[in-house]
Amino acid sequence: GLIVGSIWSSSRCKSQIASQHSLNPVINRLIQGIAESKRASLAEGITLVESKHRKKKEFARQLLNAALALLKENEKNCSRPTFRIGLSGPPGAGKSYFIEKFGKHLTANGHRVAVLAVDPSSNFTGGSLLGDKTRMTDLSRDPNAYIRPSPSSGNLGGVTRTTNEAIVLCEASNYDIILVETVGVGQSEYAVADMVDMFVLLIPPAGGDELQGIKRGIVEMADLTLVTKADGDLMPAARRIQMEYTSAMKFVRRRLPLDVWLPSVFRISSLTGYGMDRAWGKMQQFHNRMIEIGEFSKKRREQRKVWMWNHIQDQVLDSFKTHPEISRQLLSIEKRVQEGEITPGWGAEYLMELFVKK
Repeated sequence: GLIVGSIWSSSRCKSQIASQHSLNPVINRLIQGIAESKRASLAEGITLVESKHRKKKEFARQLLNAALALLKENEKNCSRPTFRIGLSGPPGAGKSYFIEKFGKHLTANGHRVAVLAVDPSSNFTGGSLLGDKTRMTDLSRDPNAYIRPSPSSGNLGGVTRTTNEAIVLCEASNYDIILVETVGVGQSEYAVADMVDMFVLLIPPAGGDELQGIKRGIVEMADLTLVTKADGDLMPAARRIQMEYTSAMKFVRRRLPLDVWLPSVFRISSLTGYGMDRAWGKMQQFHNRMIEIGEFSKKRREQRKVWMWNHIQDQVLDSFKTHPEISRQLLSIEKRVQEGEITPGWGAEYLMELFVKK
């Protein structure tokens, strides 16, 4: 039944894509490959979407429109929506190891998993670590998994504007679970929360001082908290952290009302697999509950609006920086502000006037 279903869905995809005659042949080939779950086409599509080249941006727009049309069609024929899960936590929480084990657990249960790992780009060199793929060797070899590190190009906290569009392409390529891993604990978590259905916080069984860095707001955003490395000598520490966080949860402002969802704190071990089933069970429970009360589709609609405004901000800033008159005067205005000759506010106002002048 599953094979017949997938053959039927891919032939349906082809007929639908064929109806989009106006598409550029390259885009046509890409969207067809994406619909047929070809990894190479998906990788090429995401690279296109990440490009800042003007002509390629136009192609990316066509590709995304075709992917959205495909998803709309799939929604009509498929009863269950995809599930986007954001994963975050301080360095040393074992996020990559957890994703590898958790991803394998999901693919073993018949799911197709896409991992979008957001790596930090250096603000100095523009370089990026991109080490995640090397840390998830088993999962990257799994035919039902796709791992894509995406350099954050100096964007606030790391989650790029294009991560959101990469999610759309992964879903069009029949991945039903999307894991978005973010780096460190900072602004990026707020950006991730705006593109996922559920936010999961991973914390190591460390002492209180080491967890001070986790901002209260991030704990408030978590729909589920997992204490990692709950095995061997670290088990007592993991138990203690679990108790501390469970009691702390009573005092934080919750994202959802108590009668809708009560965030839990569980212990897990990526090494032994302890708690994996329970954690996934809790995530599914959350997914079902949100769909049941209508919160799921409401949140996704809101998120699309937030991301439209993020695009507007990015594009306005790009236009501002490339404006010929601004380019000519920016350095001297910056220098005068640095020297204290004019106030930062006056400098900004002057540049804005140049920008909006016809």
